Formats: sequence, C-alpha cells, structure tokens
Amino acid sequence: MAERQTRRRRRRRGGNWKNVLYVLALVLLLIFGAVRLRYALMHRDLPGSNVSVPDFVTVDYIPTNEYSRPGTPLEEISGVVVHYVGNPGTTAAANRSFFANLALTHETYASAHFLVGLDGEILQCVPLTEIAYCSNTANDYTVSIEVCHPDETGKFDDATMESLEKLVAWLCETFSLDPTEDVIRHYDVTGKICPKYYVENEDAWLAFKQDVSARIEEDKTANGETN
Repeated sequence: MAERQTRRRRRRRGGNWKNVLYVLALVLLLIFGAVRLRYALMHRDLPGSNVSVPDFVTVDYIPTNEYSRPGTPLEEISGVVVHYVGNPGTTAAANRSFFANLALTHETYASAHFLVGLDGEILQCVPLTEIAYCSNTANDYTVSIEVCHPDETGKFDDATMESLEKLVAWLCETFSLDPTEDVIRHYDVTGKICPKYYVENEDAWLAFKQDVSARIEEDKTANGETN
C-alpha cells in the first residue's frame, strides 16, 4: 500500500514538471512571437521593406546588438556611401566577423550594410530596413558599402570593382538614385580619407560613377526600358 502511494506521488511530481516545462515553452513562444511582430510592424513601411537582394549577394546578417546592429529603422534611403576597410588584404568574411564580434569586445561602434571582398564576393551584414554604423551623420538615410583592398594604396582589384559597380547600380535602380549625385564617399560626409585611393585620385572616382551610370543604362536596355 505504502509503495503504491509512493509511486503515485512520483507520477504526480513527474506530471507537474511536464506541465511547468510546457508552460515555460508556451511563454517563450509567445515572447518570441511578440518580438517578431514588433519588428515586423516597425519595419513594414520602410524603403527597404520587401526588397530582395540579387543572387550575387550572400545574406549573412550579423546578430542584433548595441555595437554593430542596433536594429534602428532606416526610414529613408537617399544615397549610397562607399568606404574602404582600411585593413589591406583582409577578406569580406574577416571584416564581417569583426563587426559581429563587437557585440562581445565593445571596441567601437561599426558595421556596414554590405562588404565587397577581394574576389568580388558580396556579403550583406545588415538588412536594408535598418541603419548601419558606418557613415556618421549619413547613417540615417544611406546604404553603406565597405570594400576590401589588397594593399596600402586602397585601390580596388578588378574583381572587387566589378562587383562594387554591379551592387551600386542595383541599389540606384532599386531606390531611384542618381549615381552622379547620390553615390558618395565617406570623405564627402566627414572629410576622412576614405576610400583612400578614390579620394587621392578624383578622376578614378568620377570614372567609377560613370561606369555605374553606364551599367544602369545597359540594364535598362536589356530589360526593354527606354528613357
């Protein structure tokens, strides 16, 4: 008799634990759902909402954190800012890891929407519905691109430049931007020598923007669009 009562108590205790775990799981699901809903409501009417990046971009968002991805809505996209990473020979993946690790190191506030690598690879680190910590006072209305370079001159390799042109042209087409006016350098925002080669060689910068304009016209022709 006593043994049966002990077994019943054990079964009741086991059942109680299962109920507690079930309730905790339900609460966590509700919290997660509420967070997702709040995020969706905050970002539903932004310029970057419902924009799918092209196949040549690899989406690899850094986790939301105070130092590199605060989750602040990007309520306007009226420009593109081009930077250079400033660390010769480093890859797009390495720079993405640096941004992500700022959540742990608290070293600085830094990130970019896109990274263009030495082999022409493009990583998207921050959604187009959120600001990135890259362009100082222009963070609130621009998309930022950090570009890798092989040496101290800061000049971009051919593969890197090809991908940068393609990315900037797509951004201009998607958000109705004029590459001659709306594509700028970090230097144009703060006076910082960034991207170095394209500050020290103005002709190279102007040629880049002309190449972006030409690519946009080619895309329009290919899509059967006319002015």
